[in-house]
Amino acid sequence: MRWSRVCVEAIAVDLPDERVTSAELESRLAPLYERYRLGMGQLESLSGVRERRFWPPNPCMAEHAARAGRQALEEAGVSPEDVGAVVYGGVCRDDLEPATACGVADRLGIRGSALVLDVANACLGVLTGMVTVANMIELGQIKAGLVISAESAREIAGDTIDRMLQDNTLDTWSRCLASLTGGSGAVAVVLTEADFSFTGRALLGGAALAAPEHHRIARWGPREGLLGQTSWVMETDAPAVLEHGVVLGRRTFEVFLRELGWRVSDVERAICHQVGKGHQELILATLGIAPEREYATYSTLGNMGTVALPATVALAAQDGFIAPGDRVGLLGIGTGLNCLMLGMQW
Repeated sequence: MRWSRVCVEAIAVDLPDERVTSAELESRLAPLYERYRLGMGQLESLSGVRERRFWPPNPCMAEHAARAGRQALEEAGVSPEDVGAVVYGGVCRDDLEPATACGVADRLGIRGSALVLDVANACLGVLTGMVTVANMIELGQIKAGLVISAESAREIAGDTIDRMLQDNTLDTWSRCLASLTGGSGAVAVVLTEADFSFTGRALLGGAALAAPEHHRIARWGPREGLLGQTSWVMETDAPAVLEHGVVLGRRTFEVFLRELGWRVSDVERAICHQVGKGHQELILATLGIAPEREYATYSTLGNMGTVALPATVALAAQDGFIAPGDRVGLLGIGTGLNCLMLGMQW
């Protein structure tokens, strides 16, 4: 996929104030660790996640996403009347219906002919939303669109710890430990038609590949299914996700480079999905990207799902890691397995 008239005008991030360390979460598992003589510090050692943020209990996803959206619109100088699409890409939603995007649009005063919807694509929800809005801009249907998301990890962490203590087995500990790397946050991306842009930060194109034969190796949702009980479970076959995810990532990266006419050396800055140090190190080595070209946030923010990658782009730019003119690769992978990579000229 290629675009010739789409710009990423602003990316805004909203983070909770509460910081929760991996040591704090792990201390709640002391009975399990004592039974199996596991040393404390496993979570940080295996994932590289030192801490993450949590929203207060019972968060409203639309409210947090709208806060990020308001910041992004102000930064971009885009009024609600100019927004032709609002796409919410979060895994966490306020209800099955209506779309959480409706709550965001209402809070931001976006009305009328705007297309307002949710998209679901695991951790690729925001990137998928960006593709949706970029296509609409390229077709001349709208001149600006807003992609937003908010994720909350407090609930899944609490349910996971309860389950690990209740089952009290090494198998459950192994399958659920990755669930404790999650973090909370919100992000918003404003895309505009090139003639409506003040920054000129071009979204050039990208590539997507799917390997749905691996959709069973990771799952996040109600324990008894969507219409069943309300307790939540997240299970991950971490070795399988790493193995098959890296294979799919390499294949997608090859298509991505061909589509944009880039070489590996043209990817001056790389932003990956923020899973943890094992995934990060292996995917960079597999793609041939030098570690100094990549910016990571997982050590202090954890895995914020759909928020992680776009938020890391914004934080990297704020930190001066991404400079005007840099070619930036947004290298996303999500449960499914799906892989989506986008290229920008910052």
